[in-house]
Parts: sequence; C-alpha cells; structure tokens
Amino acid sequence: MEKTIEQKDLKFYWTMFSAVFTVCLFTFGGGFVIVPLLKKKFAEGLGWFEDDEIMDLVAIAQSTPGPVAINCSTLIGYRLAGVKGAFITVFAAMLPPLIIITAISFAYEAFRDNTIVRIVLRAMQAGIAAVIADVAYGMGANVFKGKKILPIIIMFAAFVAAFFIGINVAFIIICCGLIGLFTTLYMQKKGGGA
Repeated sequence: MEKTIEQKDLKFYWTMFSAVFTVCLFTFGGGFVIVPLLKKKFAEGLGWFEDDEIMDLVAIAQSTPGPVAINCSTLIGYRLAGVKGAFITVFAAMLPPLIIITAISFAYEAFRDNTIVRIVLRAMQAGIAAVIADVAYGMGANVFKGKKILPIIIMFAAFVAAFFIGINVAFIIICCGLIGLFTTLYMQKKGGGA
C-alpha cells in the first residue's frame, strides 16, 4: 500500500515539474506572456486551478520582487504541495532558461551575427506583442464581467496614471493593493455588523 502512495506522489510531483518546465520553456517575452500558458496548462489542462485563482497568483507574483515566472512557479508549487512543491516548481522554472542560455553561450558568435536568428527574434517580438495584447484584453474583460464599478475605475485610473502621467508602476501597484485592502476590510466590517 505504501508503494502505491509513493508512486502516486512521484507521478504528481513529476506532472507538476513537467507542467512548469513546459510553461517556462515556451514563455518568451516576460511577465504577461506566462498568463495564457498557465491558464491553459493548470486550469484547462490539469484542472488544478480555476481561472480566477491563476489571475490571483499572477497578480501576487507581479507585486513581489523577482521574475514573474519564478514567483508564479513558487506560488503554484506551494499551493499544490507546500514547501516541497515550491522547491520542485522553482527548479522546473529555472531549468529551461539555464539550458537555453548555456546552449547559446557556446555558439554566441554564430547567434549574434546570424541574420536568420535576428529575423526570428524580431518575429517573436511581434508574436509576444500579440500575446500581451490578448492577455490585457482578457484581464480587462474579466474586470467588466464582474460588473463592479470600483475595479473598473481602478483599472482605468491605473492605465491613465501609468501611460499618460508617467507614475511609477510600483507606486500604482501599492495604491491598488491598499485600495483592495481597505475595500476588503470595509466589506468584512459591513458584513460582520449586519
């Protein structure tokens, strides 16, 4: 009986490792690009998370220092299997860039001067821009689906503050977090007093 439990654990950890490894292997372009891949793998594919949970994890990962992919992996691993899961998923997230950078370092001269590589990288930039636009649209659509006025106002205010006024994004994140905290505390107090 104990062997089956251990085998089940190994299968679960391997699935978790390979899922994060695959997501991080194909995440070119930084933070927002990881969102659709996480949704597809962990929400739609494995069914371990709901779409809203993935968005919450990404929001937390973006508000903490460090690369978003590593932060998301840490949160996913911890949520699924505690500290052991966090270590496994962080290792899985670090491995693809380590392998790719190591491979490129051996042939850096050839990559740097190769016209085809340059064209492929430019094409990838266009694809990444499309993915980021899709994620931004999806996140905005989710805010409107909630039909709550405060999140809609916050979304537009954050956009105006960052894009037109040039306020530092870190300050905007802190302000939005404080608004969320005060709103939650107010709703709890209002609900508790009723």
